Amino acid sequence: MPPRLGSAPPRLAVAPVDAPGKDQERNRFHPYRAWYKLKEWRDLRWATLVRDMFTCQMCGKVEGDTSKLVADHDKPHRGDRALFFDPNNLKTLCASPCHSKHKQAMEQAGEFR
Repeated sequence: MPPRLGSAPPRLAVAPVDAPGKDQERNRFHPYRAWYKLKEWRDLRWATLVRDMFTCQMCGKVEGDTSKLVADHDKPHRGDRALFFDPNNLKTLCASPCHSKHKQAMEQAGEFR
């Protein structure tokens, strides 16, 4: 008797490396974005979250799910490696709404230039 079930598609698909996309285009113009993938950054991000006790420094919300927290650069680094990895230039923000809405609006209004 032949099997009644076909093969299932993989649960997690990996995008091809050369697939065009918004991130790939942005990375070409901002090579420092690769720094976010370094172990040095991951360790610094974790140290920032621990230092700030997993608390958003803008709204005061304590968040146990670290995927919902951002180690945010207080002063924009604009590719300056020393400023990028400066622990005194980082603070914890909740990803939404503080980082994705409020902080981005402040940056676009020119408050951090």
